[in-house]
Amino acid sequence: MSNSEFLWYIPNDVKAGHRGDSSTENHNSLETLTSHAKALEEHGWKGALVGTGWGRPDTFTIATALVARTTTFEPLIAIRPGYWRPANFASAAATLDHLSGGRVRVNIVSGQDNLAAYGDSEGDQAHRYARTKEFMRLVRRLWTEENVTFKGEHFQVTGSTIEPRLQPRDDRKHPKLYFGGASDAAERVAATEADIQLFWGEPLDGVRERIERLKALSRQLDRDLPPLQFGLRITTLVRDTTEQAWADAEAKVAEMAKGKAGNWNDHGKPVAVGQRRLLELHERGDVLDDNLYTAPGKFGGGGAGTTWLVGSAEDVARSLRKYEDLGITHFVLSDTPYLQEIKRQGDQLLPLLHR
Repeated sequence: MSNSEFLWYIPNDVKAGHRGDSSTENHNSLETLTSHAKALEEHGWKGALVGTGWGRPDTFTIATALVARTTTFEPLIAIRPGYWRPANFASAAATLDHLSGGRVRVNIVSGQDNLAAYGDSEGDQAHRYARTKEFMRLVRRLWTEENVTFKGEHFQVTGSTIEPRLQPRDDRKHPKLYFGGASDAAERVAATEADIQLFWGEPLDGVRERIERLKALSRQLDRDLPPLQFGLRITTLVRDTTEQAWADAEAKVAEMAKGKAGNWNDHGKPVAVGQRRLLELHERGDVLDDNLYTAPGKFGGGGAGTTWLVGSAEDVARSLRKYEDLGITHFVLSDTPYLQEIKRQGDQLLPLLHR
């Protein structure tokens, strides 16, 4: 029986047609988003990542609404240092964790955003990750200690005790802090502060190399937390047969090549180190490992949409188990149309992964 956890992705965007999904009216209404969260509960998923970015609905509000309408759904709430102050965020998350019976997860995002629009400013990469490191360390202290006084370069609190206090649940002392980033600065933060490092859908050799490097960094930097865990955020295109999956994948990419993939052209923007690594993968071939499809990155894939694991449920499960063998224990999967694929992959793929 696999000990890994499997989450999905809930689109959180004002624009319809997210990553080529069908454009439907009220696609981000409470009713539509709730239907996704309830389908996740009904089809075996642990929860879902809810993305963040200025110009999109507020992620924490969406997560709170969905927690109120579900019973087991766990939101992985993406948030940005700078948009939140540490004590405000620690209090909000502790409150939602209390109200939901311990269902909160947090994804710390340090990538580019429209900072000026909400009154934030950042310096260079070193400054950005130094601030993120301080944010994560202080939030964890506020969750686990009382009467916290801290004066750092970027944040400070005096005599701070958040209420309600978090209740330890088995070995979980506080919401897990997920983190991404592939630059040297990002990896140093992950090695000391993150609970779970999320990777994009790189080939097995790239993920193996990064896990080894992060474990070595954790030792080198005297990590004082439980061992860093690892996660994979990737698109999984599953069909009844291998042949049907590849036919559909190639048809989707053909539409992307014509510029009909919705409104996402992430490859045309300045990109972070991890995204650049993904976008360059197609130079090694359109298919890497057994079934990692890199062609979407040529025509508009961004983030988790850049590479896809393609095949039957058995094909994709076999590939995901190879990532498990490397030490990945947290998976965030998705494909479009989201609701249809929540059900299909929950029914066909998850039972194979839980064996």
